[in-house]
Amino acid sequence: MGTFEGKLSGADLHVAIVVARFNDFISERLLSGAREAFRQHGVPDEAVDVFWVPGCFEIPAIAKRLACTGSYDSLVCLGAVIRGATAHFEYVAGQAAAGIARVAYDTGVPTTFGVLTTETVEQAVERAGTKSGNKGYEAAVSAIEMANLYKEIPT
Repeated sequence: MGTFEGKLSGADLHVAIVVARFNDFISERLLSGAREAFRQHGVPDEAVDVFWVPGCFEIPAIAKRLACTGSYDSLVCLGAVIRGATAHFEYVAGQAAAGIARVAYDTGVPTTFGVLTTETVEQAVERAGTKSGNKGYEAAVSAIEMANLYKEIPT
């Protein structure tokens, strides 16, 4: 029996980032964090493709299409759903989370969840690069680790 752990070197990876345009003042910060993580872990800029979608609800459809191309070692999904006065938050946040998870399960391509689901704008700002770090950065690091771990699994 062995112990397997994904390396944090992305030099040989090709990755895609799917970013929601809605609340782009937050998602642009998440994207910057993800790009920085990839650079710091050796993923060349030309090996990172970015796809913008209208909102978080649309992320899973594009992520699945990208995963099915076989061109990417991992996917990072970024966006922000901020609670409002209606039930819209629950529908969008829940479907985005379930859809992103399904992409990974259905396709076998590691797909990380960097979608913020917060009560307030202030909480989103904190998680996009201020007090609580940058969740886009964290999602990218997880994508590197998972892509490398998948490569370690014997077939």
